[in-house]
Parts: sequence; C-alpha cells; structure tokens
Amino acid sequence: MKKLNVLLISFVAAVTLAACSNAPKLATEAMPRSGFLPDYNLLVPMATSNQDTRIWRYRVSGVNPSTYTAVILDPIYLNQNATKDVSLDVINKAKAALQASMVEAVNARGNIKIVTMSGPGVARVSVGITGAESSADSLQPWNFTPIGLAMNAAAYAGGVNSKTPALLVESKITDSQSKQLLGEGLITVQGESFRTSSGSADSFIAMAKTVVRTAMETSANPTPTGR
Repeated sequence: MKKLNVLLISFVAAVTLAACSNAPKLATEAMPRSGFLPDYNLLVPMATSNQDTRIWRYRVSGVNPSTYTAVILDPIYLNQNATKDVSLDVINKAKAALQASMVEAVNARGNIKIVTMSGPGVARVSVGITGAESSADSLQPWNFTPIGLAMNAAAYAGGVNSKTPALLVESKITDSQSKQLLGEGLITVQGESFRTSSGSADSFIAMAKTVVRTAMETSANPTPTGR
C-alpha cells in the first residue's frame, strides 16, 4: 500500500508538472521579431484573458494624442505570395477586405479622418500580417505564409505536424512629417484559437479582421508604456 501511495504521488506530480509545462508554453516563448517594427525592445507585454493570444505594445510619452486629427493608412502588408493553393486573386481579396476593415476601424472612432497627404497633426498607420510557427525552441517568424497557415490548420490540429502555427499582426504609428515613432503593437494568435479555423481563405480573412483591429487599437492606445 505504501509503495502504491508513493507511485500515485509520483504520477500526480508528473501529470501536474506536464500540465504546468504545456499550459504556459505559448506564454513563455520569446517575442517574435520579423523586422516589420522599428524597435522591438520598446514593446512591453500586456495582460489578456485569452491564453492563445499574446499582446505587446509601446506608446511614446510626452505627446498629446489630441494633436493628431487625421491618419494616413498605408496599404496593409501581407506576407503571402501566390502558390498552387493560394491564388493571386485570393491574396488581393484578402488585402482588400483587410484594408477596408482598417478604414472601418478608423471611421468608427468618429474624431479621426483619413487623408493621403502628410502634414501637421497627421499620423501614419502601418499594419503587417505575417506567419510564424512555434517549435521546441521558440516562436520563429516568417516560416509560413498566413493564408497558407489558415488553410493548413486542419493538418496541425490533427497532429500531422508537431509544430504550432501562429498568426502575427504588427502595427506602428508614426508622425507623418517627423517620422517619430508614436506607438507599436504586436499580437500573436496560436493554439486552438488559430487551429479551429475552417481551413479556408475566408476563415483567415475573418480572423485577421478581428486581430488587425485589435492591433490598431493596441498601438493607438494613448497611455504611455513608460519606456
């Protein structure tokens, strides 16, 4: 009986350790650095209730956000080339839908207008969508294209590939004249939140719309990060 109790305790301890090591795996990986943002060292992690989502942000201090009344929206960057599974038409459709989502997000604020020329009180917003994978070492950017990730999600969910796909959305806000960095945001979506998509380009667009808007709000948050 004593030996049985020792075995049970050992088993429970092993299960507990496994659960502890697996559950926070995504949360303990280093922040991916694709090169899209100018300074990743400025980013600080933010709390989120979704265990599959991680958010980092930076906001400059000493700048009054009310001085900016207009924005230039750069064409969204999508790290996706045409392949046998993802046509150029699909890529263009995704870009158009995501750009429209950015416009809607700005217009929804009501106090910011969209312009095409730089000037006083005009900020520039840039958003990039990249793919990544989580391996045993860390979260590595650029190893996958994002639409391809969504369309191959079923293979990952079925255990065909031991690596975990991820969606990266990065955003930055700069002064249109001085080029001063005003804010940055980086969001990763991994695990079940990504893998349960239906495996289509439309599912990628639907997911990316939500994450793009969140990324824009993250970098536009006027609260300084103190760095």
